[in-house]
Amino acid sequence: MQLKGKSACTGYSIGKIAIYDRTETKVVRKKCKDPEAEIERFEQAIATAKLEYERLYEKALKEVGSNNASIFKADMVLLDDMDYIESVTNIVRTQSVNAEYAVAITIDNFAKMMSKLEDAYIKDRIKDVREVYNKVIEILYKGTCHKNRYDEPVILLAEDLTPGEIVRLDKTNIIGFVVSETSSNSHTAILSKSLNIPALIGVDLYGYVDENGNISITESIAPQLEGKTAILDGHSGRFIIDPTDEEIEIYNKRISKENKNKKLLNLMKGKKTVTRSGRVVGLYANINNEKDVAAALLNDAEGAGLYRSEYLFMERDSAPSEEEQFIMYRRMAESLGGRKLIIRTADIGADKQVSYLELGKEENPALGYRGIRISLDKRELFETQLRAVYRASYFGNISIMFPMITSVEEVREVKEITERVKKGLKDEGYPYKDCPIGIMVETPAAVMISDLLAKEVDFFSIGTNDLSQYTLAADRTNLRIQKYYNPHHESILRQIKMTIDNAHANDCSVGICGEIASDAEIVRKLVEYGIDDISVTPTNILVVREIIRNME
Repeated sequence: MQLKGKSACTGYSIGKIAIYDRTETKVVRKKCKDPEAEIERFEQAIATAKLEYERLYEKALKEVGSNNASIFKADMVLLDDMDYIESVTNIVRTQSVNAEYAVAITIDNFAKMMSKLEDAYIKDRIKDVREVYNKVIEILYKGTCHKNRYDEPVILLAEDLTPGEIVRLDKTNIIGFVVSETSSNSHTAILSKSLNIPALIGVDLYGYVDENGNISITESIAPQLEGKTAILDGHSGRFIIDPTDEEIEIYNKRISKENKNKKLLNLMKGKKTVTRSGRVVGLYANINNEKDVAAALLNDAEGAGLYRSEYLFMERDSAPSEEEQFIMYRRMAESLGGRKLIIRTADIGADKQVSYLELGKEENPALGYRGIRISLDKRELFETQLRAVYRASYFGNISIMFPMITSVEEVREVKEITERVKKGLKDEGYPYKDCPIGIMVETPAAVMISDLLAKEVDFFSIGTNDLSQYTLAADRTNLRIQKYYNPHHESILRQIKMTIDNAHANDCSVGICGEIASDAEIVRKLVEYGIDDISVTPTNILVVREIIRNME
């Protein structure tokens, strides 16, 4: 049997399937003689849960970095939510029932209400609320919900996994994740990449293709798969169950080759990214957090070609302050030791929702209120970030890049704002450097006027992920139309070539930061087109360097 999903983290795994056991404590309704004592028990359980989430946050800091760990700070806030607390205490007092039952009823009631809202973000938060308050119930019962410990290498199979569940897991013997979640921007996808564990998402556990190519529809097949041997192919998105001896042999060879290649790639460390004919290409890392900076340095990146600063704004209840941002940007710049750090201003919106900004529901968010449009509309938020970036620039080699640009007017407006911010910092006595300014070229509009845009900025960075979805009218997060989302499409390649030519004709350097830049065939084309810089995930740095060094 073979299931198909979308790769969240590449790599190969062969092992037994283990079904994630989300055994929740069974809640029983009991009458209580002293409601106030039950409320006190509830309050103590809340306090204990806060301590556990604090420990979870500290564990996540070490495993997946501060940006991803912030998820648990957001969960801790739920434990102070007065709507839930008042509902629980009211049920205990009015019905004279045990605290566990009152918590369970409260969460069920809120979940039912929230599920009726036409807001994807709110619906996703239902999972977080359930997880947090199931932890409270667990504490009240003095039991444990999670018994997932594995004595041999396993591929973990689940309908979904919350961030807390992933971090709590003893991952010593977990060699792969397979989940039904569909979004490549889900916490499962983000955390699996950070942990560098092969993972598939969006795997249909209800409909699958049999050995004859027929689609079978059934109840979830997950329970039938416990203990079966499987192959997880994080490159092609295949999950092969009960593989043949021949398939196992093929994949063992691939795993062996992959491990051998990793050792060989280490020989690329310390070497220049230059073709045999002497053409030098800048090679940088795409990063989301401090842990990625460490990974970039470990893989000998020449700097960070794309820091997605929006992750600093997500999974929290308010925007990060200027000081908080300044500390983060400064720390990253200092850690890179003079290497380039390109900070993209917050690309919020579309699939990166921020609840406290109240962006509202959109029928087509990918084509809506996002990126620079939000920044220019919410000036205080934008100027706060720019102040933090410029203050941090004094401590490193920082460039600033703006997302979702579609017009020359937007660039000029942005430049006016940056000048105003710099003047304000100078008047206040803050030291800063003049940062090179660049833009993301990720829409067909930007490509078509790239000759005009190049006159306004110091550099371009081509974002092929968004450029592909806008050009091909194929949402890159929609698994149903993945076959239409093709970054290798000739139209994309032509736009890349056109952008590079227009940039160079106007003394503007140009890089690329989309996932396509990790593909060997595309890397060769990019170098032939004259690309100046390539920025990829840290684990692909040495792979790309080897490709370029073997080119003429």
